[in-house]
Amino acid sequence: MSETTRESRRKMLKLLAAGSGLLVFPVGSLPGSEHETASEGARNPYWAYAVDTTQCIGCGACMRACRDENDVPEGVFRTWVERYRVGVDGEVRVDVATGNDHVFEPIEGEVAKAFFVPKLCNHCEKSVCNQVCPVGAAYNTPDGVVLVDQGHCIGCGYCVQACPYGSRFINPGTHMADKCTFCYHRITKGLAPACVHTCPREARLFGDINDPTSKLSVLLRQRRYRLLRPEMGTHPKCYYLGLDREVI
Repeated sequence: MSETTRESRRKMLKLLAAGSGLLVFPVGSLPGSEHETASEGARNPYWAYAVDTTQCIGCGACMRACRDENDVPEGVFRTWVERYRVGVDGEVRVDVATGNDHVFEPIEGEVAKAFFVPKLCNHCEKSVCNQVCPVGAAYNTPDGVVLVDQGHCIGCGYCVQACPYGSRFINPGTHMADKCTFCYHRITKGLAPACVHTCPREARLFGDINDPTSKLSVLLRQRRYRLLRPEMGTHPKCYYLGLDREVI
């Protein structure tokens, strides 16, 4: 294959990826963090997350663990799992197990394929949610986690409207903005987020992408992955492995 042909194929793949709303990264490619190590031998953690959709079985254990760990009120979610059903006619149907047990009910009908996709806050490096907060309550921590300062939040809901991933909500108990925090109270003590800890298939992975030897860093160098809505320019840090084209 000539060099000209190779270049043409590369350009075509980039156009296809952009048109689908997903950014595809080849094996061995990991976007560089803007938060590099301060000096040689001194490495600060920079947390990120990955979801292997080929392993998720839709059991809902992650949603239950998140609810119990973070006292999430009924009717709102810090993380959720979507069930995708692609019919033989090509129509895509998506639902979420919103009951208290977070268990999907069986649905009759023939499908061409079906799969589950966990979703959560993408903890973007350039969070638009933070940018629209009028009081500076939404912010990024030095180790890469997007949080909400409950002492300053006024519950205006601007960040909820701005989030491209629909991952924020107004907590009906506190009347302030709420979202996934990567279980910050756990990870600062060396523990994994509750959803990662409880997943029976290791479909959810969490780690330090500033550490090239971490399990997450190694995985992202070995596997192709995608980002949701990369065209927003928010630099999300939730990497999806095995993600189908039907996912939005």
